[in-house]
Amino acid sequence: MRLDQFLRASRLVLRRTVAQELCEAGAVSVNGAPARSSRAVRVGDEVTLRRRDRALTVRVLTVPQTKQVSRADAASLYEIVSDIIVNDEP
Repeated sequence: MRLDQFLRASRLVLRRTVAQELCEAGAVSVNGAPARSSRAVRVGDEVTLRRRDRALTVRVLTVPQTKQVSRADAASLYEIVSDIIVNDEP
């Protein structure tokens, strides 16, 4: 499954276009490397999503077979590894 589709299916991002924009801006990395929206996501990958003052890292537990995932099942696609608040102010 593509990275942008996974982010949408897991409800980490509300819209696929937003996921694509975040990837283009370099705010998404997979296993420590910046990732394009078309990158394939596999079980065990660590996805880091940086937004504003927050860095969320999740580990992919399962990749759904379809693009649509129920709200109840979305949280079971990943586990949170870390959720860090980044403060860039001096």
